[in-house]
Amino acid sequence: MKILKQIFDFYIKSSIHVALSVYALVRMTQYMFHIFDDDAMVYFAFFGTIVGYNFVKYDALARAKKLQMRNELKAITFLSFLSLIAVGICFFQLQMHTQIIAVAFLGLTLLYTLPFFPNRKNARNWAGVKIYIVALSWVGVTLVLPILNAEIAISSDFYLKCIQRFILVFVLVLIFEIIDLKYDDPHLKTVPQQIGVKRTKYLGYVLLLIFCGLEIFNIDGNDNLSIHFFSLSLQSIIAFIIAIFMFFANEKRPKYYTSFWVESIPIVLWILVCFMQI
Repeated sequence: MKILKQIFDFYIKSSIHVALSVYALVRMTQYMFHIFDDDAMVYFAFFGTIVGYNFVKYDALARAKKLQMRNELKAITFLSFLSLIAVGICFFQLQMHTQIIAVAFLGLTLLYTLPFFPNRKNARNWAGVKIYIVALSWVGVTLVLPILNAEIAISSDFYLKCIQRFILVFVLVLIFEIIDLKYDDPHLKTVPQQIGVKRTKYLGYVLLLIFCGLEIFNIDGNDNLSIHFFSLSLQSIIAFIIAIFMFFANEKRPKYYTSFWVESIPIVLWILVCFMQI
């Protein structure tokens, strides 16, 4: 059992699980916009997430010399290095304009992690900004980049999906902020710190209703209504699951509540899509 726990902890700490969530959302985007044969984009997002998240999580501690190179950390470093090579290979298979936008999102990640400005903390520690940077980054990687790389014309549906994806990630981060409330620096001014846990949950529920309601605007008289019903049903199911996690979220929940279960929600969404297509 100890070995299994070590493997599971490595799976979480090395960001493989969150990378699978990103992978699932990219696949969802490809499904919604009928994108085929673009595995380079999928694996770019997957391996890029491993590199990006591990950099965000361990860079500050490494620079502060608070990390000891234990075997687990050495394994994470090695995995990140291999992922970096994979990202490079996938990057050069993307369209030129996609590469440019991808570099822009890389800059956002660096801004989130590194203190570029004198006497200023990194963007991760800017009051009230963290949740928006995370949500924008996920929208960019899981929706904007796949659309650009497939050279699909930008339409109202694209903007609608961007708003829905932003709301989805925003609400998921709200759950993280509730769980981390007792650990977060008060100067971060996270949503629960500013309005309280109860109001944060109400905000999450309202956003989930908007998330589902926006799907109605996808309906076009020339389209197949059964497809829209399937999509609305799927959005409602995932919103209901998120609402349950939001309802039971509190500061006493174990770390796996968010790092595994909440981050599994996009994966569940993709599994539902695959199952319903059978």
